[in-house]
Formats: sequence, structure tokens, C-alpha cells
Amino acid sequence: MSDRLAGKTVVITGGASGIGAGIARGISAEGANVVIADLDLAAGKAVADTIVAAGGSAIAVLVDVAQRESVRVGIETAVATFGRLDVYFNNAGFNTPMKFLDITEDNFNRIMQVNALGVLIGIQEAAKQFIRQGGPGKIVNTASIAGRTGYASFAPYSAAKAAVISLTQAGARALAAEGITVNGFAPGVVATPLWTKLDAELKNIGEGDSGFDSMAGGILLGRPAQPEDIVPTAIFLAAGDSDYITGQVIPIEGGMILV
Repeated sequence: MSDRLAGKTVVITGGASGIGAGIARGISAEGANVVIADLDLAAGKAVADTIVAAGGSAIAVLVDVAQRESVRVGIETAVATFGRLDVYFNNAGFNTPMKFLDITEDNFNRIMQVNALGVLIGIQEAAKQFIRQGGPGKIVNTASIAGRTGYASFAPYSAAKAAVISLTQAGARALAAEGITVNGFAPGVVATPLWTKLDAELKNIGEGDSGFDSMAGGILLGRPAQPEDIVPTAIFLAAGDSDYITGQVIPIEGGMILV
């Protein structure tokens, strides 16, 4: 265990599984107090328990990122438990693929509400807490390669992740004077339960050629990512190493999208 984040309190939305759980464990190993904010409280507690069992510091809180009051209560719980907030990861998200001409208003609105509006609310409420504390803070958003290039079978998700990139830039401009940095990272194909679910759903709508194996075949480094591949960049963006970086989105995709 090192101490790059010793004593820092870090909230991770969607921290109960996949990339979020990987970040939670990695952040804990750097000495942080970890707050796992997730709709699945039982799964969040299970991750927190493993962190505590390994000698770390963690709690889980029930948070719906699309509901401002829920986000506010999650932050209040973090501060009540650990004394302050230092880093906020807007990581929660989901996707339900549909053929482009079949996309419904409900599909679009639900995906945008969680993946885009949820990030806006998270940035706002975390920033308000940083300002109340009178100190700096860091916000880190999970974007995606889908925010850089649109995919026909999950166009709303692509649109939402493009919004995350724009919100990262806008938040960086709005909050720099307060000593708050806003950055993000953009994963590609990551071996998580979310991708397993997407793979099955793509096959169900007759888009099997757009699935995990097909997309992973375009990765220059020859394999999909594991959540552990995301962790070093997440730690970098949470730690003091990135103090002079803001408004940036770092690709972590093994060379899928070259821009």
C-alpha cells in the first residue's frame, strides 16, 4: 500500500461492480477513504467489506445519480463519516442497445438521464461541497470511446458519453477559479458484467456482429481491457500528480480510436 491518496475521501458512483469496483479497490490501496455510491447497496457493501477486510477504509451508500437529493445525501454521508470530500468519480452508467430506427423516446431519455444528467448533477453537488469546505477538489468523469464515435446500435449511449466529454470541459471552465479540476477517462472494450449484458442484448436484436468479440478485434494491443487497466489512470487523476490538468479526457482503449 502506498500513500498517494492518504486521508483523502473519494466517492465513486457505480462503485459496486465493474470499472467502479476496480477503481474503489485501487484507490483504497493508495490510502483513501472510499465511499461506494450505488443503486445496488448490497453489492456496494460487499465491495466495501472486501476493502475493509484488506485493511482499507470504505463504506457503501445508496445513491441514484439521476436524483439530486439522493446525490446530495450520499455526499453528506461521506462528509459525516470521513470529515470532508476530496475526489468525486462520476462513474455510474448503463446502456440498453437498440437498432437505430427502433430507438424510442423512453430508451433515449433513460440513458441520457443516468449517463449525462447524472454527471451534471454529480459535478454540481461535488463542487458545492468543495466550495463549502473552502478548498480544492477533483472531479473525474467516466466517458467512453462511444463519446468520440457514434455506434448505431447504441446511439443514445454514444450521445450521452459525448455529453460527458462536453460537461467535463464546461465544468473545468466553470470551476477552475474555485481550485476544482474536472477531468475524465474514456475506456474502450472492458471485460465487465456490463459488457456481458450488452453482448447478449446485441445478439437478441440481431446485431451480434457489433458485440464484444467484434469490437475487441480492432484493439491494437490485442486484447480487451480489464478493470485493473483503468485503475492507474483513475489514481493519477485523483492524486496530486494531475493538479495542473483540467478539462481533459484520457483514452484508455488499447488503440481502438486514434484521433
